Amino acid sequence: MSDQLAAAPIVLHFRSSGCSLLLESPPGRLPLVRHWGADLGPLDGSAARAACLAAAVTGRLPGELDTGPASLVPEPWTGWMGRPGLVGSRGGRDWSPAFTVSSVRLDGTEVTGYEEAGPAIAEITAVDPEARLRLVLTVEMLASGLVRARGRVENEGAAYDLAELSLYLPVPTRATELIDFSGRWGMERQVQRHGFGVGSHVRENRRGRTGLDSAYVLHATEPGSGFAHGETWAVHVAWSGNHRHVAERDSTGLALLGGGELLLPGEIRLETGEAHTGPWVYAAYGEGLDRVAHRFHDHLRARPGHVASPRPVTLNTWEAVYFEHDHDKLLELARLAGEIGVERFVLDDGWFGARRDSRAGLGDWTVSEDVWPDGLHPLVDAVHAHGMEFGLWVEPEMVNPDSDLARTHPEWIMAARTELPVEQRSQHVLNLSIPECYDTVLRQLLALLEEYDVGYLKWDHNRDHVEAGLRPLGGVPSEHAQTLAVYQLMAQVRAARPGLEIESCAAGGGRIDLGIMEVTDRVWVSDVSDPLERQRLMRWTGQLLPPELMGAHVASPHSHTTSRRHSLSFRAASAFFGHFGVEWDLTSATPGERAELAGWIALHRTHRELLHTGRVWRGPDPADGIWSHGVVAQDGSEALYTFTSLTWCATGAPPHARLSGLDPDARYRVRPLSVGGPPAGFVAPAWWTEKGFEAPGSALTRIGLQVPTLHPEQSVLVHVERLA
Repeated sequence: MSDQLAAAPIVLHFRSSGCSLLLESPPGRLPLVRHWGADLGPLDGSAARAACLAAAVTGRLPGELDTGPASLVPEPWTGWMGRPGLVGSRGGRDWSPAFTVSSVRLDGTEVTGYEEAGPAIAEITAVDPEARLRLVLTVEMLASGLVRARGRVENEGAAYDLAELSLYLPVPTRATELIDFSGRWGMERQVQRHGFGVGSHVRENRRGRTGLDSAYVLHATEPGSGFAHGETWAVHVAWSGNHRHVAERDSTGLALLGGGELLLPGEIRLETGEAHTGPWVYAAYGEGLDRVAHRFHDHLRARPGHVASPRPVTLNTWEAVYFEHDHDKLLELARLAGEIGVERFVLDDGWFGARRDSRAGLGDWTVSEDVWPDGLHPLVDAVHAHGMEFGLWVEPEMVNPDSDLARTHPEWIMAARTELPVEQRSQHVLNLSIPECYDTVLRQLLALLEEYDVGYLKWDHNRDHVEAGLRPLGGVPSEHAQTLAVYQLMAQVRAARPGLEIESCAAGGGRIDLGIMEVTDRVWVSDVSDPLERQRLMRWTGQLLPPELMGAHVASPHSHTTSRRHSLSFRAASAFFGHFGVEWDLTSATPGERAELAGWIALHRTHRELLHTGRVWRGPDPADGIWSHGVVAQDGSEALYTFTSLTWCATGAPPHARLSGLDPDARYRVRPLSVGGPPAGFVAPAWWTEKGFEAPGSALTRIGLQVPTLHPEQSVLVHVERLA
């Protein structure tokens, strides 16, 4: 370590897309985040150090330790009395490391003073010679303004048992409210909002997948914040296995957001020379929830492997046939799908092994000769003949006890004891960390892709992990290894079939996170396609994902999950702003219904480039029970909005909805979009004409448009186009 490094703090200032991260590495301590939030503007070294001094907090209250702020990985030796970032020991020793930074590198070049950078990566290496541990922290500012960080623990001594590695960023004292999510099957992304008081708000997930009830994105906000207003700081742990999100405030007022992987007891033992790397923890700042979401959307869209527009209109057969795989009916369904403009046909559960219901066949990924004596070739050929891509449902991580695989290799089932874990959905989890098990599953999948021209896999994961152990070794924990094996399996399957897309489905929206999105191409938002539920599901899943990654289908008039009945216009409008598709037995639809659905598909195909590349704006909602949602082109040239009546309007006259995201200095033509007849209860406001009308952007954003009178559970669409 150089004398200069030992004598003065190193300061890094990252700036991108209206955000700043000011990182100080003082002598003898791990790095401190002095500012994470709004852009501070260009700073020289003197100004940056002054900003660090201004941001410094000391706690010299009577009876309190002078702890100061916590580092990225909070350490007990500093006097921090909250949750430590690194937890581990060697049989009870070396449990309180004191790391000293030995090097700071910015984009690979060593830094000894002050540096300012746009999107860049810093790598900070710290050591504790007494504990014989090395800690490598990677902190990156992305072009979107997102910050992400992760840690790597390297063991240079005797065996070290690692229990936790979590990273934290500070938030200002004015962030006094928390927003995160909960849920269950069919009711994912239920918003939770509450005060951010003293203590720890800890959301731990031990389900072996992101979870239907996951915290998803944990926000700390100013009081009363909404989609458009209120400074907001948010974190998301990009890991598809067990994980935790944490918001913590101590008695001096210091507040942190962070998280990391949740490790099972004894899961990670580092022998001499071994290392463990934690998942990325993403951090987003914005004025309002929309701008936080924009940072996640921009990051995902900037990835080299992000899905390209146009996204194909998809038909999935589950709610059309369930397990009844009748050859003639499926061929007719494919014909009708091709006629109305569907571009991808996905055969769901029931095509393989003894899979006539949910109790048998999982694990035997060969086409059932009983149902398909000629294999899937007749259906695949028909799908292609009608101009569609063919897709297939799989659940490779699971096994039914009633399967050839389970009978042959019961030792491949995840278990912590001799007795198997409790069953869920008549199935268990295959332990893919066993090489022979992994290779068998991989071979089966690749054989399918070799025999059939499959362009899409709906990859399901229908049960939680219980007692996630390695049965052949006495049940030692293997959740971490399982998650890595799933990532590797998906990546290997995609690499073997260039162009193949994978959908992440887990009993609906149970595996949605930025870790799984590295190896998949869209998610199934929920097993519930009821449009009333989907309005909320799409709105809040969009806090992390842009529309093109969210599968949204038009189901049958009578919802098989909620038993509600809805008009086709409401079902289609509710699916319109996602990756559009159909989950309906078209053979039971009338010719008029199929013609109307074809009209909705054509309308979506006309506007999907805008929908799948534009900026999402939610609200401001004009009234309780009436929601407004829009997507605006990145250059402000056009936009699509939907106004949805969830309940009766409580006001005497329908309210005005302001159109967020438009250029106030531009002039626009506004016109309604419709397919078929008007929605139920529709009464047109004065501006609603077939040709539309012209208005300045300032009027549309500040005054808005009067919402049409609508019965509950109805929607209308509006197109806005900038005039030359």
